[in-house]
Amino acid sequence: MKIVLYGATGKSGKVILKELVDRGHTVLAIARNPENVDKLNNVTTAQDDLTDVAKTAQLIAGANADAVVSALGPPQDNTDALLPIAANLVAAIKQNGAPRLLIVGGAGGLFVAPGVTLRDSGYLPAEWLPIVDTHIALYNSLKTSGIDWTYFAPAGFFEPGERTGKFRLDTDNLVADATGTSRISFQDYAIALVDELETPKHHGERFTIGY
Repeated sequence: MKIVLYGATGKSGKVILKELVDRGHTVLAIARNPENVDKLNNVTTAQDDLTDVAKTAQLIAGANADAVVSALGPPQDNTDALLPIAANLVAAIKQNGAPRLLIVGGAGGLFVAPGVTLRDSGYLPAEWLPIVDTHIALYNSLKTSGIDWTYFAPAGFFEPGERTGKFRLDTDNLVADATGTSRISFQDYAIALVDELETPKHHGERFTIGY
């Protein structure tokens, strides 16, 4: 497959990029600073900050992409900066007809009990709430985007770790282990993300992962 990856220099983006390449896919890795993209086979790079919809549409069209993956993360002091650039990415995809957008999301909107989201459960530290609220707004915006989208929410703790290939998936409910801990490594998340690209099962919906 030909994949356009935004956020390829970020923590999860670097791991997703490697998983894509290791599984034989061709990637156009796009970043604000493309010189920081890992040098891997079958990867080309381009610069884009998602402020110019026409430029973004041209990059995606030029890649003849089967899908676009966004692993973009906002600055911590202005998490809502993610929303206009995500809207521009959606607009660019509409312009060039790229088949699909897969978003690396957040866990805050997942349910931990009937009708109770992680965000509203009281479990989260106050300093986490801005990024949580941004991702909930992003997820809700996708529902009316008019494109083929998938929002892939990680577990509550999303961090470097091992590539085990052993994990569980759900749609709207937080995946936690027997101790109540919700965790996934970047490496196993990347496996499930590329699985979804190769064999799509979640068109126009959210899904999630955990151990």
